[in-house]
Amino acid sequence: MKTVDRDEDGSVKQELIRAANDNGLLLNEDDLELNESGMDFLVAFAKDLEGQSWVLRKPRRADVWERALNERNALNLVRRYLPVQVPDWRICSPELIAYPLLSGQPLAVVDPAGSGYLWQVEQQALNDSFFNSLARALAALHSIDHAAAAEAGLKVKQPLEAREAFAEQFEEAKRYFDIPTPLLERWTIWLSVSSGWPSHSVLNHGDLHPPHILIDETQRVTGFIDWTEAEVGNPGKDFVIYYALFGDDGLRDLLRRYELAGGKVWPEMAQHIAEQWAAYPIQVAAFALMTGKESDMEMAQNMIDGWQV
Repeated sequence: MKTVDRDEDGSVKQELIRAANDNGLLLNEDDLELNESGMDFLVAFAKDLEGQSWVLRKPRRADVWERALNERNALNLVRRYLPVQVPDWRICSPELIAYPLLSGQPLAVVDPAGSGYLWQVEQQALNDSFFNSLARALAALHSIDHAAAAEAGLKVKQPLEAREAFAEQFEEAKRYFDIPTPLLERWTIWLSVSSGWPSHSVLNHGDLHPPHILIDETQRVTGFIDWTEAEVGNPGKDFVIYYALFGDDGLRDLLRRYELAGGKVWPEMAQHIAEQWAAYPIQVAAFALMTGKESDMEMAQNMIDGWQV
């Protein structure tokens, strides 16, 4: 987690408070808590003068604001179809995004002391309420009409286009990063062999990991947050981090529940998702190339160097 000194911390808080005031949101200045762990947004939690809790987000870079507009389009669409809550942006500007805090708690948060998670409920203690509600929410999301997504302003990639976009990211990664031969060979085979790839696309959340999944006290999924990566594309994408956390057996169990809830699967779906996880460093490399930051480039190279085939 990024740390700031006391003077900088106070300056950031005052900047957020001014931006909120300029948009008619009057905050309790003594009750504002910063969270600087996000790579794209500076985030704060605050209460207004009537006691309503708010989430404040400030884009860190120009490219983040562009993706924030994509998120706004996605939220305006998906809230009409999902059985879970999504943020309701009341303020949307390059200086400040603000919405009332949703009910529920994140399934986990990023551990500031390491690369893992601090879980609200330990993985092994998660119950059917969690798995079934997650499956229903994903099935509902992935069933949203592509024409509606296009009309909302979201990217719509046909199956071949989604695959080609991944291949382009791979070629970019090869130009700028040193990739060990075993990874190169595995990624090349996966992208070049047609069998196992899906013949349909779905509207994805795009960045579905535990901090972006909200649950209640019964472990029922109540909300999804942070939709900057939403687009119509590869139907395995929203399952990749889940596979990394719960393994092959956990993934196959979720896919069974997902199919029962109306989600569309194909015979090689679990293996395809496993290969997507094996190729995850390609997406991290694409992120680093987008930001151009030396620290992000180093992060991507370190991930590639340490990735297990």
